[in-house]
Amino acid sequence: MARPVWPWPWPRLGPGSLTLKFPNQGWWRRLRWPAGGLPGGLRPLITLVSLGFVLAALLQNGRQLIQYRPDTQGLFWLTLGVGLSLLSLVVSGLSWAVILRWLGLRPRLDALVRLYLATNMGKFLPGGVWHLASRVQALRLGHAALPNRTSTPLALMAVLLDPLLAAAAALALVPLGGLEHGIALLALVPLLALWPRWLNPLLQRLERQRARQLGLEEALDQDLAGALRLRSYPWAPLLGQWAFVLMRFAGFACCVFAFDLQHSLDWWRWLSAFALAWTVGLVVPGAPGGLGVFESVLLLRLGAALPDPALLAVALGYRLVVTTADLLAGLMASLDGGGFARARMTAATGAGEPGEGRPPST
Repeated sequence: MARPVWPWPWPRLGPGSLTLKFPNQGWWRRLRWPAGGLPGGLRPLITLVSLGFVLAALLQNGRQLIQYRPDTQGLFWLTLGVGLSLLSLVVSGLSWAVILRWLGLRPRLDALVRLYLATNMGKFLPGGVWHLASRVQALRLGHAALPNRTSTPLALMAVLLDPLLAAAAALALVPLGGLEHGIALLALVPLLALWPRWLNPLLQRLERQRARQLGLEEALDQDLAGALRLRSYPWAPLLGQWAFVLMRFAGFACCVFAFDLQHSLDWWRWLSAFALAWTVGLVVPGAPGGLGVFESVLLLRLGAALPDPALLAVALGYRLVVTTADLLAGLMASLDGGGFARARMTAATGAGEPGEGRPPST
């Protein structure tokens, strides 16, 4: 199968360094329907169902939705939401730096945040893994953000921990909106799974799956000596992810203010619903960026408390806000220093040896 052409401004990663397997290969085979199969696995089905649900809600509530057109003050709140969402991406990049330091690496914060922002646009490409793939390769092959290259297992762990911890941090906020007869307490279970006893085997499995998808199985097997076993609970990285999720919610709250719905619900319920919808949009294999999934979960979660047109206005406003912030972040990072393509990748020169990092102290 021909290798996909890399269409974005970050650097080419060298011959043979990246081979993206499409969703109908590898571990996605296990997600196919038993008889014959749905082409592409579950991702197209989830995408169609989610977008179909949102489209049906739009068609049903189109006339009422016009009533929620933002005025001048609403446009101010939406603009502020873009700024806060853009700042949340910087916070996310800094949170990733906390993860790398916790793993024993010593990244340069400015270069690492630029790398994070520039590769963030890759999540909108087909497959939904290009942002992760480019970060893995930057750590493996060398980048200005790190003094030395890292081993393949450590690079995969550093990249996979970021969304894993973000999902656990966001889910932990769900019970703040009410216990729902104790059901909401299940959202705290992922925090227990972060203890090394359970996190290490989970990461090993995820690393193997992602390496297979990216064509890095051989490199992973060769670098098994560079594998790292976690020995302590990731308190510091988890706090960083909570800061990111709360900043993300701040952008969402601006959309609530933009449509004058701040008094419709208690803010704890807004936060709980946002955290649940954002997490599902992050982890469910649907459209890139969680498009349709986030909106569907938000409608289902708060549909009994608010009219659908109001929720649609907030959801669509937030989608516009975060997409604008993502585009601005990628543009600014790409233009910084004359383009991210000249972001001082050291892979071409072969400088540095793979570093294994050191386990976080107990």
